[in-house]
Amino acid sequence: MNHQNFVTTTRGLRRDSPPMRLFEKAKRLGIWNPSTLDLTRDAADWQRLSAPEQDLLLRLTALFQAGEEAVTLDLLPLIQIIAREGRVEEELFLTTFLFEEAKHTDFFARFLDEVAQSDHDLSRYHSPSYRALVYEALPTAMGRLNDDPSPFAQADASLTYNMIVEGVLAETGYHAYFTMLEANDLMPGTRQGIYLLKQDESRHIAYGVYLLSRLIAANNEIWPYIEARMNDLVMYAMGVIDEIFSSYETMPFGLELDTFSTYALGQFQKRLDRVEAACGKSLADIEQIAERYIADDDG
Repeated sequence: MNHQNFVTTTRGLRRDSPPMRLFEKAKRLGIWNPSTLDLTRDAADWQRLSAPEQDLLLRLTALFQAGEEAVTLDLLPLIQIIAREGRVEEELFLTTFLFEEAKHTDFFARFLDEVAQSDHDLSRYHSPSYRALVYEALPTAMGRLNDDPSPFAQADASLTYNMIVEGVLAETGYHAYFTMLEANDLMPGTRQGIYLLKQDESRHIAYGVYLLSRLIAANNEIWPYIEARMNDLVMYAMGVIDEIFSSYETMPFGLELDTFSTYALGQFQKRLDRVEAACGKSLADIEQIAERYIADDDG
């Protein structure tokens, strides 16, 4: 399709819009290089861990690694839909998504190569619930956009990626990394990378809340679909947590299932509440609400 005009030479960019605010954050906070992180002490710390502790960290990293690669592979249809709709401010921010997901894939690959020095066939750690979510639900939702650009399809893609994979499963994974490593003063390079990665993905989640809220503001009938779908998919995220804990007779690092299940459900409810707040609101209302949570978020 030929171009008829260009936003930047007609109306100009809306620099005060939530997507542009997120783009500014991405330019300021998102330019970090996994290759420059010092993992020297991390490799030494790894050698001092017990075999079960190494196995748990390897398991968690295998889940993150495949998840980051999956999003890198599957994200383009969402970017293309937003571009075709002419939402330039949103597309500018979305260009940071693909770069950041690729960067995260690079970071975890360094950990596997230089810290864990593992073999690369870690699919044994990908449990049934994980496969249902990352191998199936995520690419299905993103791939649907190739043939179905409807608001419902966009909502399905965003809630699967931003609300469940990032907002529940990944957020709980960060909590696990920090619980294990900070409390024991282990692997400072890895901790720094996880902190920076979490900061990146907080922006992704904020955009997902904005996108879903914008879709609801345009059509309130989308909310029941979003609510039902999120409630379906969160069961896979909770299943991943259960399957991790059931893999060990004695949980390494003294981790407790109830702590992480409660944390995951708290993350889920927070995202659900933020999206539900869009019901009955105008787009102007949505942008004001988005400004508040973007300003409050450290990412």
